[in-house]
Amino acid sequence: MDILKVRDAQDVEQAVRAAIASEQPLEIIGHGSKRMVGQPIATNAVLDLSALNAVTSYEPNELILTVQAGAPMADVLSLIDSKNQQFSFEPMNTSQLLGTPDIGTIGGMISAGLAGPRRIQAGGARDHLLGVHAVSGFGDSYKAGGRVVKNVTGYDVCKLLAGAWGTLSVMTEVTLKVMPRAESERTLVLRGLDDIAANKAMTAALGSPFDVSGAAHLPGSALRTTQGALGEIASPDQSVTLIRLEGITASASQRAVSLSTTLKSFGVAEILEDAQSAALWAAVRDVTPFAASGPRAMWPVWRIVTPPASGGALGQAIAKGSQGEVIYDWGGGLIWAALPPSADAQATQLRKLVNAAGGHATLIRAPEDVRRAVDVFHPQPKGIAALGERVRNSFDPKTILNRGRMSRGLGT
Repeated sequence: MDILKVRDAQDVEQAVRAAIASEQPLEIIGHGSKRMVGQPIATNAVLDLSALNAVTSYEPNELILTVQAGAPMADVLSLIDSKNQQFSFEPMNTSQLLGTPDIGTIGGMISAGLAGPRRIQAGGARDHLLGVHAVSGFGDSYKAGGRVVKNVTGYDVCKLLAGAWGTLSVMTEVTLKVMPRAESERTLVLRGLDDIAANKAMTAALGSPFDVSGAAHLPGSALRTTQGALGEIASPDQSVTLIRLEGITASASQRAVSLSTTLKSFGVAEILEDAQSAALWAAVRDVTPFAASGPRAMWPVWRIVTPPASGGALGQAIAKGSQGEVIYDWGGGLIWAALPPSADAQATQLRKLVNAAGGHATLIRAPEDVRRAVDVFHPQPKGIAALGERVRNSFDPKTILNRGRMSRGLGT
């Protein structure tokens, strides 16, 4: 395998131009923590961005951070945490789910676009991406966006790169909005609700005036663990529904009490505070019940986005039809499903249910042979697929960058 370790944007330009000339696709990596997500890429040429790891600028008072794309996420999170700041979209740490030792890089986090529980309040990764420096599939450097929190210059090209999984362009530097960390948090715990009732409880909470920042439901089957934050609240075969509120201490406490009253028809809520609450939501964010080191290590894992109101019914149908297990986040709008192994990860049956609900499903974890056999990313309607193809052609007409990662057949 030919690994090209670049030192700066000029190196990236040269590598992409050489790849175009030789018609050799490039696999784009930082630390490689998410390489197993997507269709397998058929190339022996790897563009390694890990040496692009500097913090270019951090202005805590301006809520702006600029870093090179290969900067380790662990270092970046430590840096902003030292100023009591955070990425409000709560990016997922995929290391436990995928069984990788590394949390990854800032560029990989943006490319994946996997936002955590607070997405329902704060938006996704693209909503916090202010600007990028990147190299297109033509081998040309460009800048998009800016370094101000309010940017009214029109649609930001940089937002196309969030969730593009390393296609379209190679990011070399990113500018992100950071926000102050909440002083305090409270989590309401409702026990014993089935998926439909839990969906209704989460919908009621999100429709309340109490500024909910997290709403998740874990059926009893997903709480077999006795370890960590989930183990501390688990009871055998009993589900938990979790509602989070954040803010200054007095406000978070008062809103938790008021919301408990609002939700009293769903049961008596326990209230968890601060550190215990934070650990619980980290486990939800990182989908630890389906960890690669746990009892479901060999099961494929799907990430399903659906209209929240139909989440409970869809999750129940998936679990029943597949004999699998599900976890709900985003008030029912995000479903994680771990399914018993099969040659196609039960893709046909699952996507039939997801399509009927108006959602889409991505296969996040599965062996390589399964990922070759099915569409990892949800097949798009012809019109949307054609639009996506025009966008890709405008950035990377030779499909040099991560060829086939998002489209089955292109990478082989």
